[in-house]
Order: sequence, then structure tokens, then C-alpha cells
Amino acid sequence: MRLATVLVDGKEHLAAVYDHGVAVLPASAPTLDDVVRGGPEALAAIRHDLGDVVPLSSVQLVAPLRGFRRDILCTGWNYWDHFEESSGKREGQDPADRPRHPTFFTKGPDTVIGPHDPIAFDPAISAKWDYEAEVALVIGKDGRSIPEERAWEHVFGFCVANDVSQRDLQRRHGGQWLKGKSIDATMPLGPWITTTDEIDDPYALTVRCLVNGEQLQEASTAQVAFRFERIIAELSWGMTLRAGDVILTGTPSGIGNAREPQVFLQPGDEVVTEVSGLGELRNRVVARELSSYA
Repeated sequence: MRLATVLVDGKEHLAAVYDHGVAVLPASAPTLDDVVRGGPEALAAIRHDLGDVVPLSSVQLVAPLRGFRRDILCTGWNYWDHFEESSGKREGQDPADRPRHPTFFTKGPDTVIGPHDPIAFDPAISAKWDYEAEVALVIGKDGRSIPEERAWEHVFGFCVANDVSQRDLQRRHGGQWLKGKSIDATMPLGPWITTTDEIDDPYALTVRCLVNGEQLQEASTAQVAFRFERIIAELSWGMTLRAGDVILTGTPSGIGNAREPQVFLQPGDEVVTEVSGLGELRNRVVARELSSYA
């Protein structure tokens, strides 16, 4: 199934997305957060509550998940081409060699916006707003020290994300990435969650990012440095993953910071993030004051 959160008459509803439209569940139905955390029984229950199919254009897609209980979990340097393209451009923070294990960091949950929401931009916060198209995994079953061969038992589904980053902030705080990855309203997520049974091969997906119609990133998930099963196994080693957690799996080469000349996002830019089989995010960069006390 493809499950979304949509706005109808100002109220959020769970919806099932089909090629020919969307079936909106009643307001009394559980949220998508509830379904993800409720396991197979919750997913089976909503199949009996689907309404008539209406055009997708008649509803507004919002971020599929809302009730985050921890930061977004992220994987850095997970395409070797991306790792290599930034060599010498990390302002003294280059590792000596290719990492032998996945590199992890987190993003604050207030970064998350919907598939068509504006990406916030404040030049007082950063001068280097960069794009990063990614596949996101949604955990559907709690687990600690999960072996690779059981990893998919713990994944509810996939969605598309763009890990918009502030490169100068990312370098400024002692080599830790949290600050330069956690600015409010900067990470599009969606457009829906595609359950794992809908995807025949998670390593045959094409990841793309276009800015103002120009394709700047394109790669296959077959190119990942560490497979998704390895990411789940290493991230969960001694640390419980919870249903509802979102894990970003890394971005391919083509980021703005590594280009000659560099390319950074500006107000008015349209950012399109695509993953074959998972859908598309289409977001406009919009000036918003984030640097004043609130």
C-alpha cells in the first residue's frame, strides 16, 4: 500500500493512494503514525475502512508522519561517489580513509515539512543551503541489535526525503553535524509511505534531485556503500529502534557544496526530489525569518 496523510476541509485524514486516485478514510480512523506503530493488525484493519476513490488533486498532501518520538536518524557518506566528491572541501574535517562503518547523525524533528511545503530560508542563519536527495526507511517494529538477515522484518516502508543542509553551520560546531542539519522547516518528507511489499528490489531505485528543472543528482540505490540491512543492524546495535523512527540512507554525488562553482539554494528555487517507485517531492525555497526570538 501507499499511505498518506492528507488535508480535507482543514482536517488531517489517513488515505490510501492508488494510481488512479486516493481513498480518504474517515476522521475517526487512526493516524498514519498510529498505523505504523500498530503493526500488521493496524494495517489490516484500515483495509476495511477505505472510502471512495477521489482524484489526488482534490486533497492536499502533508508530511506523512507527525508524532516523532526522537530525532530523524541519518546516514552520511553512504554513496562513495558522494564521499569522494567532497574530498578536500570539508574545511579540515576530512576523514583519512573511507569509513569502514556507516556514519550516523540526527536531525531535529521540527525540520520535517510536507511534500509540497516551502523550504524555509534565512540568510542570517546560513549562507550555504544545500540539497540532498535520499531514500528514507520507516521503522515499523521495535528492535535492538537486529541482525542483517532480519532487518526487513522491522521496516514498515519507504518514503522520499531531502536532507537540506546548511554547510557552514555543519562545519562550525566542532565537526558535529547536528546543528547544520536541524534548521526548522527544511526537510521535505513524503509524499507518502510505500510499504515494503510494494517494492520488488530496494536496490533498483533511482534517486534524483532537480533544482529549477536542472538535474543535479541521479544515482541507483545499487550504488550505496552500506546496504540498508547493514545500516539497520549497525544503528540498532545496543540501541533500540522504535516503530515510527525514520532513517535517512544517504545522498548520492552532485551536492552543491562539491560543485565547481558551488551551487546553493536561493529563495524562489524549486527543488524536486524523486525516487522511482516512491514518488516525488516538489518544494519551493521561501524566505522566512528563523533567526529572531520566538
